[in-house]
Amino acid sequence: MKLVVFDCDGTIVDSQAGIVLSMEHAFKSLGMIPPRREKTLAVVGLSLLEACSALAPEAEYATRVELAERYKTAFRDLHHDPSEVEILFPQASEIIAQLGDRENHLLGIATGKSRRGIDRLFEREGWHARFATIQTADDHPSKPHPSMLLKAMLETSATPEATVMIGDTTYDIEMARAAGVRAIGVAWGYHSVPELTDAGAHAIVERFADLPRALDNILSVASHAA
Repeated sequence: MKLVVFDCDGTIVDSQAGIVLSMEHAFKSLGMIPPRREKTLAVVGLSLLEACSALAPEAEYATRVELAERYKTAFRDLHHDPSEVEILFPQASEIIAQLGDRENHLLGIATGKSRRGIDRLFEREGWHARFATIQTADDHPSKPHPSMLLKAMLETSATPEATVMIGDTTYDIEMARAAGVRAIGVAWGYHSVPELTDAGAHAIVERFADLPRALDNILSVASHAA
């Protein structure tokens, strides 16, 4: 079986508005100056505490923990109308369905989101049966540690040669390289194409519709190399 693992924020869903607003609220609620939008988006993909630590490195640990908690509260409040803050990228639903219908492919998630956030999204989209393995920040070290991918492969009995990670940040690409799997970077997310290339992406796609062909090419090369 071939295992195709997706990141979520910045790869499947565009949640920029909710992320930035929630981080601004968290900082302001503690009397701190919020980070600039580009700084907040640059840490998307990290686990929440790691992201808050990167945005407020001078703050005490307890303050960074409180920032993370206040972010979660603000983000949850925004999800009274989740369609406004978690919008699927164009063709995401169609391509995920297409790949999920392939007999020899399994789909997975490896994300810095919480399990609660993933469950909320999957319930909305009807995806719980689509994904064979779901790895979240609740149970793993932050990316780029390879723990999420190693557990995903263990749960699905997939080999590194038959596994591909798809993500929009250097953290996703570095995680894939650390786990010994191939990586596809997406051009529509939070990190630039040159950053993804420098991190070691094996391919870059400009549109969701380009993913099936990119996957076939990469898995074919990996199969011959093995």
